[in-house]
Amino acid sequence: MEAHVDPTAPLRRTLRTTLSASLVAALALLLPACPRPASNTASKPGASAPGSEDQTRPPASPFPDRPSVQARKDPAADAALQQAVASAETAPPKQAAQLFLSVRKAYPATTAGQEALYRAGVLFYDSQDYVNARKSFNELLFENPLFPQAQDAKRRLGQAALESGAYRDAYQTLASLAERAEGPEKKQLTEQAMRAAEGAGLYTAALTLAVQQAGEAKDGPERDAAVARVEQLVEGRADFLDIAKVADGLSPKNPAWPVLTFKLARIYNHLRDWNNLESTLNRFLQEAPQSPYAPQARELLARATRRVEVRPNTVGVLLPMTGRYKPFGEAVLKGMQLALQGSNVELVVKDTQGEANLAGQAVEQLAFDEGAIAAVGPLLSDDAKRAAIVAEELQLPILTLTRQEGITDIGPHVFRNMLTNTAQARAIADYAMGQKGMKSFAVLYPNIPYGVELANDFWDEVVQRGGQIRGAESYGFDQTTFTTEAKKLVGRYYLEDRTDYVEGVRDAVEGAQDAFRRRKAIEKLKGNLPPVIDFEGILIPDDWRRVSLVAPALAVEDIVTNACDPRELERIRKTTGREDLKTVTLFGTNQWSSPKGRSGLPELLERGGKFVTCSVFVDGFFVDSARPATQRFVAAFRKANDGRDPGLLEAVGYDAGRMLRQVIEKQHPATREALRDDLAALKDFDGATGKTTFDAKREAQKPLFLIGIDSKGVTELESPAPHASASGS
Repeated sequence: MEAHVDPTAPLRRTLRTTLSASLVAALALLLPACPRPASNTASKPGASAPGSEDQTRPPASPFPDRPSVQARKDPAADAALQQAVASAETAPPKQAAQLFLSVRKAYPATTAGQEALYRAGVLFYDSQDYVNARKSFNELLFENPLFPQAQDAKRRLGQAALESGAYRDAYQTLASLAERAEGPEKKQLTEQAMRAAEGAGLYTAALTLAVQQAGEAKDGPERDAAVARVEQLVEGRADFLDIAKVADGLSPKNPAWPVLTFKLARIYNHLRDWNNLESTLNRFLQEAPQSPYAPQARELLARATRRVEVRPNTVGVLLPMTGRYKPFGEAVLKGMQLALQGSNVELVVKDTQGEANLAGQAVEQLAFDEGAIAAVGPLLSDDAKRAAIVAEELQLPILTLTRQEGITDIGPHVFRNMLTNTAQARAIADYAMGQKGMKSFAVLYPNIPYGVELANDFWDEVVQRGGQIRGAESYGFDQTTFTTEAKKLVGRYYLEDRTDYVEGVRDAVEGAQDAFRRRKAIEKLKGNLPPVIDFEGILIPDDWRRVSLVAPALAVEDIVTNACDPRELERIRKTTGREDLKTVTLFGTNQWSSPKGRSGLPELLERGGKFVTCSVFVDGFFVDSARPATQRFVAAFRKANDGRDPGLLEAVGYDAGRMLRQVIEKQHPATREALRDDLAALKDFDGATGKTTFDAKREAQKPLFLIGIDSKGVTELESPAPHASASGS
């Protein structure tokens, strides 16, 4: 019978994205220190985008060079103006302004009309009606830029625009006036133009004016105030590009030069632009050795120089040693310390506390202050990503212990030695299809990122090998009963989709004499309906506690999972009367690994009983493995820890420590780049977690542990295939 499940429907295929080796952190530093308020002045059609022009140059006057109207002398207009002047002396300002506008309207192309328009603008300005003041002055100046009082009109126009929030227009007008002014007037106009530029978001222009003021300051207090203004802009508003534009070509004699130059140095430091950082700081200390910033500059230069000073036997460790993840960090550290016993390799441990920012800072400390030749860790995804980005920027080799997919894509100095979801999916598919010859599978997975990712990865691996996923069902992360999901897998939930059920119902309805008998017949039909089991294995990527509940629910729906013994299978066939009955193998991930219970058996077996026997799961470490290197590690760990068994984290930490010890003691790398090359060339390292080789993407390739479950416990199934991997690359 055809399977009832559309294998593409229940499980959403997720797009995979790999970590790109981008300068995300660096680009973030190019953004302004503070959010820039948007100008409330709309751009005119065809105008350049705000900030696109060269803001380091004073803007041209926004007004035409010559009159657009030839004003004539008119006696009637002159008389009307004189009458308006007389009446305005006793009228309120706005009413007086209207008197002048009446003259303007009556005699538009006259000298008296222009004078009336100017007087109306002054009255509006003095009464703080800046909108009408701007309207009057704009009309006047575009009509006659050579008007006798044009300079005063322009000044008032610029100030009115500033007060009304039309910052871009205000800047254009005031800055062009300041360029031609002198003395106190120039200072005042420059201040106002600077305010306007800030309001318009023209921070290069604002900074240019502030630096200009600093250079023109006459005495100490005035100079200090101007430099303080530059500092305010540099630290609060201007971004990297603003500062770089203004600093370009600026004379060191300008009092603001040290402010801009040291700020540039700090930006280069954040961007890890070491060449520009060192050249900028060296010039700064040469030109301004007495600057208040000089002590910080010397310290920054010394720290930058130390980044290439390496202590060849020092290895940094990035682990959560406090907080909720402390047990994980301690487990890895115990393994590393065991691996380095008797060596001259020194560990410098940095507590990341499970915080990404702290992880990045810790990498900087290892590179700048500790001289570490390499680093190990972190464990957590966000920590590892941040640490890897910083380590790559500093060219510090880092051996991460995270499951984060794509972590090594960040750059050539990033390695990974940790079991990943992709690797587990690949190992299960290799075993089930390559070793056991299976072709069809189902997936029953928790609807959480871990479960979804593993289900997708396994699906891909099966399809790549020519197999099929015949059914896929998800369940809630806190679910404890699985009857519905089990019924769906075997075709006992959507009964209307089954031809045999539809035909059986039709026969029952036709043959029954009354409703009671029809109901009984249908109930009997449902009870006798055989399961549709068109898969040979089921992947359950979940914790062992949940698996011990899922397995019995599958058995209720006649999915036989515990008949790997031919005699047991024959017994079940006779009991059920189904000669065609086939067993289904349950497959799991390292989450199936459980502690020993009271009986000495794994708790998964104690709770799941016979329903989990004959199952197979994969892990990155198996304490009872027959592999010699694993046995040596387990024996040494037990001896050092009062007989306690190690787990995956201890084993991974042990292997990381031994890898670096081997490289340091045998290859004697004197630089970080040499260690990176030696670690990348590591092949067939015989570790507690398997023989390890780093591939071209610096992912640890190693055979995983395949573990079978029977009534006596768990055992390693076979010698690993040489092409299996820990990272899934």
